[in-house]
Amino acid sequence: MSAYRLSLPYDQSTPRRRASGLLLALAVNLGLLLVLLTLGFIPLPGKKDSSALVVDLIPEGAKSKPAVKAKAQPLRKPQVQKPHPVPKPPPIVLPSKPTIAVQPVPWIEISSSELAAGDIAALPHAASGSAGDSQQVGQAPNGDAMYAAEWARRPTNAELDAYLPKNPRDGSGLIACKTIADNRVDDCVELANDPPGSHLASAVRQAAWQFRVRPPRKNGKALIGSWVRIRVDYENFGGN
Repeated sequence: MSAYRLSLPYDQSTPRRRASGLLLALAVNLGLLLVLLTLGFIPLPGKKDSSALVVDLIPEGAKSKPAVKAKAQPLRKPQVQKPHPVPKPPPIVLPSKPTIAVQPVPWIEISSSELAAGDIAALPHAASGSAGDSQQVGQAPNGDAMYAAEWARRPTNAELDAYLPKNPRDGSGLIACKTIADNRVDDCVELANDPPGSHLASAVRQAAWQFRVRPPRKNGKALIGSWVRIRVDYENFGGN
């Protein structure tokens, strides 16, 4: 059995109907677009949120401290020091009469002979010259004048015995020294041994740092730095 389908009038598409449908679809789309723009549903492109973790490193000493409000202190008036009163000295009362009795000076009669004896101008003048000068005894090792030594203090046996040679003999040692301050001598030089070979001059020279010798004098003036000749005699050792 064959089937037949009857075509209806609206099933037939014409170009006019197609054009009207297209216009209707465009109008609907434009309307929807206008509605979306007016409502602000279309978001503008913006920055994306970053998922990175930001850490601020703040020094430990830079922690914020609570602000301390300074209390207003009342202004102090400068203290004016009052001058200390100066005590007044006690009044000086002078005695009406002197308390010390003045004794009269006795009058002493002096004869003409006693008056002449006390006249300083009539005293004899000291003889000028070399009366008080030291005796020159030769020349020093450097060629200067050498004088006889004058002890300011004689050396003791203990000061001399420490420098004696072995098996000493009786005799003497002769040296020349340069005088220095404080009645001392320096730069001593051996001159002679008596007897020869006794080494007594060496003993005197070594002990001379302890000697006290006055410097020579000339015209009443001490000649410190001049040379003196020193002789020390040794006895009671026996043998010659």
